[in-house]
Amino acid sequence: MNKSYISPFAKPLYVMVKPVGSVCNLACDYCYYLEKGKLYPEVKNHIMTDQLLEKFIRDYLESQTVPQVLFTWHGGEALMRPISFYKKAIELQKKYGGGRQIDNCIQTNGTLINDDWCRFFKEHHFLVGISIDGPQEFHDEYRRNKQGLPSFFKVMKGIELLKKHQVEYNAMAVVNDYNVDYPLEFYHFFKQLECHYIQFAPIVERLVRHTDETLLTSPEQQDERINLAPFSVDAEKWGHFLCSIFDEWLKEDVGTYFVQLFDATLANWVGEQPGVCILARECGHAGVMEFNGDVYVCDHYVFPEYKLGNIYTHTLTEMMYSQRQLQFGANKQEKLPRQCKNCEYLFACNGECPKNRFLYTVEGEPGLNYLCKGYKQFFAHVAPYMDFMKKELMAQRSPANVMVYAKQQKQH
Repeated sequence: MNKSYISPFAKPLYVMVKPVGSVCNLACDYCYYLEKGKLYPEVKNHIMTDQLLEKFIRDYLESQTVPQVLFTWHGGEALMRPISFYKKAIELQKKYGGGRQIDNCIQTNGTLINDDWCRFFKEHHFLVGISIDGPQEFHDEYRRNKQGLPSFFKVMKGIELLKKHQVEYNAMAVVNDYNVDYPLEFYHFFKQLECHYIQFAPIVERLVRHTDETLLTSPEQQDERINLAPFSVDAEKWGHFLCSIFDEWLKEDVGTYFVQLFDATLANWVGEQPGVCILARECGHAGVMEFNGDVYVCDHYVFPEYKLGNIYTHTLTEMMYSQRQLQFGANKQEKLPRQCKNCEYLFACNGECPKNRFLYTVEGEPGLNYLCKGYKQFFAHVAPYMDFMKKELMAQRSPANVMVYAKQQKQH
């Protein structure tokens, strides 16, 4: 495609790929994807075929309206496919890329990383996302294998290999009922790793036993039998966790360590598109494709009622720009309760992730986010610093100047 004909308002179409579906070598207690294999009881081998891989890459690239394209490989555990699978993917990207810049990122639990993987990642400029929940005690609380054995040391070995081969990586840490009580220990662990890009993901799940033996509930499902999963993070503790780490980050780390949620908050403060979907105004820009070509509206909405179709019968463009998907995206704003619409921090959180909006407001309206109290605490706490960084950016100065401002405020 001639770059001069690309609309300046064009958006990338984004579909995350699950080359082994929900298959994983670990059995993390809080994993929201492990049981998705039960959606396909008739399929023994949840592995993407080379035929489907080629069809996806060709269709994905043909659907793009921007010159830079991102492929995201996810799981389950994405490294349960061999290196040869991803080498094939690289070849197909070159074959159908049409001169575009193509980037790849892969999310992994890190336990299967070896020198061969690292050499491949380095050669092809993969960004590697590592799932690690902090120091050993916190990580091994829920992240164990199918035999119940801990995984921390294998993950750390994987990280050391990535460093050895100078592979770019970032950390994705799940915040749960246990580690939420230790924010500074948590944050300092990532600094000790010299991991400069960190994503904190609060875990919130609701459970009820269904006829197919699955436990997770569809986000809109309301039933008195549904219980909050015991590993779910407490909303107010989530707020305290964020505030504590933010204060620590303000001391010396702004512009050096990048916490995704802090960056996204600042983006909303200055009126830019945040880099994380949960704080965006609308949903629906990021779909997910299963090992068999089934496409769902979102990674957290892999339930039968949210299936958009299959790549063998519909193009990705048809599915991702379908009325169903567009309405799914619009619902994030349209279904906000009055309490949210009147909130002074609506611009900052936009109701957060719809999958967490299962509470009722004091007026009895549905759609209040379970984490609301925590986020309000966080936004109120960071508001003066966000205001300062916004002014610095508008004056074309570094937002890292907020560290000096924070010290001055403490002296007063």
